[in-house]
Amino acid sequence: MKYKAGYKYQLYETFSVQTPYRGIECGGDYLSLDADGLLTINAGYSSDGPSGPTIDTKTFMRGAFTHDALYQLMRGKCIPFELRDMADKLLREMCVEDGMCKMRATWVYYGLKWGGAAAADPRNKKEILEAP
Repeated sequence: MKYKAGYKYQLYETFSVQTPYRGIECGGDYLSLDADGLLTINAGYSSDGPSGPTIDTKTFMRGAFTHDALYQLMRGKCIPFELRDMADKLLREMCVEDGMCKMRATWVYYGLKWGGAAAADPRNKKEILEAP
């Protein structure tokens, strides 16, 4: 049996969100990004939700799933790592749209700027583990 660790939530239904990424097309079983920047995250996609020293709230979930998907595409070298800030800004915008106070969303954004690079780095792709 093969599996990956580090997931806390699983998406129940497919959803799409417009991103600022244009001219990039890629995807796999659970994610796709089209050339117009539409990111589709399919039902069954797993995420660790909001990361770091934070509280998982409803105002954070849509942004966290989107952000995790974008960082996964960066780890897979689909989206250039140098465009990471666009994903961080999109997370902030989505959290505010979903009702998070702007101050908290800004703290989240700066927390990612300070400590989020490793999560998007292609060298840190999630390891495939095996059980007997």
